[in-house]
Amino acid sequence: MRGRSAYIFLASGLLAFPCAAVAGEGGGLFDWVHGDWKLIVGATGMVAPDFEGAKDMMFSVSPVISLGKAGPEARFTSRNDDISISLYDSGGIRAGATGKIIFERDSDGDLAGLDPVRWGAEIGGFAEIYPTDWLRVRGEVRQGVRSHSGVVADIAVDAFKEITPSVRISGGPRISWASADYFDTFYGVNATESANSGLSQYYPGGGLKSVGVGGAYDWKVTEKLTTSVFSEYYRLMGSASDSSLVKERGSPNQFTFGVSAAYRFDFTM
Repeated sequence: MRGRSAYIFLASGLLAFPCAAVAGEGGGLFDWVHGDWKLIVGATGMVAPDFEGAKDMMFSVSPVISLGKAGPEARFTSRNDDISISLYDSGGIRAGATGKIIFERDSDGDLAGLDPVRWGAEIGGFAEIYPTDWLRVRGEVRQGVRSHSGVVADIAVDAFKEITPSVRISGGPRISWASADYFDTFYGVNATESANSGLSQYYPGGGLKSVGVGGAYDWKVTEKLTTSVFSEYYRLMGSASDSSLVKERGSPNQFTFGVSAAYRFDFTM
């Protein structure tokens, strides 16, 4: 987890750059800098599996950092949404680019003997549709960079309701697919890894990765300060649940519980 703050800040800045550049006017190289900006800073504390597919839970704290040009806000956002740039927004449909940071996975504990997973990213696109004023359907497709060479696709459906002007509840189902290259990185066990770890050899294919459900309670304490309580459950499926890592040392049932708080700073350049 070392360097997580730097990675998140870097990714936020890189994704903000093209959006800001498009918004800029004039011929100057750095005209995109001028205008209204927003910086969101906060922290999330959660209890979650030690690694994807683990049975043991661990508590962790991670920063929330987002930097970008001020503009129209999405009608609904979820903690599961990856860093995104909206390139098309008609009100009922939004689409654009998205990215996700992948943190390194060490070879210790239940992972001893397995090859480590390097930190990297997943880059791709997203689209979301609002069939009604209280429902959002969002899909993402991302290509792995450095950490793995696979493709991951996620779909999340969230119903949301404003209980008061400052309180919102939301929740709904999630489903995820992945290619064989993704599964091989996180769930595969080759002959050398099997000898070093004691796990049975496993060579996965692609397909359904997980199904689950999640929900959140968001409280806008002030115009700029927002807090949340959230929980998620998903069950590993297909090549993930069949992995010897999950069957012999982990669990297909994955739970996450947490709280977060974030403050928005507005400034002009």
